[in-house]
Amino acid sequence: MAEKPKKNIGLKILSVALAITLWFYVSNRGESETSVEAQVDFKNIPAGMEILRQNLRKVTVSVLGYEQEIYRLRPADVRVVVDLGSAKKGENVQSIVRENIVLPRSLKVLRIEPATIKVFLDETAMRAVQVKPYITGAPERPFALKSVVVKPSIVRIEGPRSEIEKMSVIRTDPIDITGLDEDVVQNAKLNLAGGGVRSEVAEVSVSVTIRKAGK
Repeated sequence: MAEKPKKNIGLKILSVALAITLWFYVSNRGESETSVEAQVDFKNIPAGMEILRQNLRKVTVSVLGYEQEIYRLRPADVRVVVDLGSAKKGENVQSIVRENIVLPRSLKVLRIEPATIKVFLDETAMRAVQVKPYITGAPERPFALKSVVVKPSIVRIEGPRSEIEKMSVIRTDPIDITGLDEDVVQNAKLNLAGGGVRSEVAEVSVSVTIRKAGK
């Protein structure tokens, strides 16, 4: 009598194993197609150069694979890596081919749309510029704004030459002094206005002096 439970357990284990095997077979027996919006990354940017702009940041990659693999696929699993090793200053039209696509080995690339990308390169440049605090609002009456001191007052910026040459000053993010009746010291981020411009510091210290009007 004691052997029957053992036989039943064995049959149950066998049934589970067969069910799992059948599930994998059914899940993987057919192929399916899907499209993914893939992020475009770059490598081998020439020394002393940087990307000024590009006409797109993602491309649509259509892939083929087993249904189970397609079901598990996430957008982050597919990337486009464009080699800029031979790119020059100015406009570069780069082809996007299957070799540029990074994805799980079990999947196959069917189509890439669009199949080209425009990348504009510019020389990297640096310069020192003045920081200008952006003050908004007004103190509570009868108080008035007496002075504003920024530390550091000059910062070094770096980025594409065509963008750097446009900038002689950098403004801070808005500093609201509405209703103030005393001095205040506040950290403020620099407003670099995009364009790939970078600063050696992310923020500055702004000291605002408030005095009664007429003093």
